[in-house]
Amino acid sequence: MKTIGIIGGMSWESTATYYRLLNQRVRQQLGGHHSAKLMISSVDFAEVEALQRAGDWDNAAAMLADEALKLQNAGADFIVIATNTMHKVAPEIQAAISIPLLHIADATAERLKRDGNHHVGLLGTRFTMSQPFYKERLESHGIRVTVPEDWHQDIVHEIIYQELVQGEINSHSRKQYLSVIDSLKHQGVDAIILGCTEIGLLVQQHHTPVPLYDTTDLHAESAVNMALSD
Repeated sequence: MKTIGIIGGMSWESTATYYRLLNQRVRQQLGGHHSAKLMISSVDFAEVEALQRAGDWDNAAAMLADEALKLQNAGADFIVIATNTMHKVAPEIQAAISIPLLHIADATAERLKRDGNHHVGLLGTRFTMSQPFYKERLESHGIRVTVPEDWHQDIVHEIIYQELVQGEINSHSRKQYLSVIDSLKHQGVDAIILGCTEIGLLVQQHHTPVPLYDTTDLHAESAVNMALSD
């Protein structure tokens, strides 16, 4: 089994979900007492969030590249960034290491294509929804991406940063998210990408008939498949 290196802490709530999912999926595949071989380098999210807010992506890239190098030097076989937004600096992180980086958008696109969904709505932080780094990665797989209108993006973003990364789950916020999902469905999307690793804490498939693709779950599944591959 390969060792998974996780850059986590953005937020720690979603990193905890990664840890659970990775171990559950290894046990499902191998049975018995098996669990995932992994190591986590967990950053202080306040430092990362300040760099995001300032638009200082160069220093954010340098910070996470340093964490990736620590994991590589400690024996990780490949790297997982346990957040969607910071895949904005995935190219810089990959350039700093000699082991693979498993991109969350690639894992998501592969499942979408397998299920025959080629037009999706994307929810995430404002960075993920409004900037090209994530949409273009999906589009490179032949996936058409629609994002919410600006005022809906504000709602989605604020709930992530003011509630979900604090571990706060609010039923009123869930209703707001479901309204955004309905709006995207009316624009013709086949499915919704939960493109922030905390959104799955708030909205699950039983809340809506619109197919949801939780990137955290798909990323973890892909990571386990890589860890167990020859």
